[in-house]
Amino acid sequence: MGLEAYLTLAAIVFCIGMFGVITRRNTIGILLGIELMLNAVNINLVAFSRYHGDVTGMVFTVFTICITVTEAALGLAIVILLFRIRRTVMADHLDLLKG
Repeated sequence: MGLEAYLTLAAIVFCIGMFGVITRRNTIGILLGIELMLNAVNINLVAFSRYHGDVTGMVFTVFTICITVTEAALGLAIVILLFRIRRTVMADHLDLLKG
């Protein structure tokens, strides 16, 4: 499979994630869309790393996966905290930071 196939797959996954972020009102759905977008970036990094025969992209992907896991854990912790305070996870109803 050539580089174009991986780039096409990454573009499709990124577009699905972007669609999820734009159209979802549920904060968990928005977080899942962001995760899909970050996974598309990881696919690109690995594809270009393999295409150029360099390990740098794969090492950077490992660091990106660690950051993604941390982002997911913090995001879910914030969602749980907001649910305890507001009793909703809908992004439209979360105006906690308004003065």
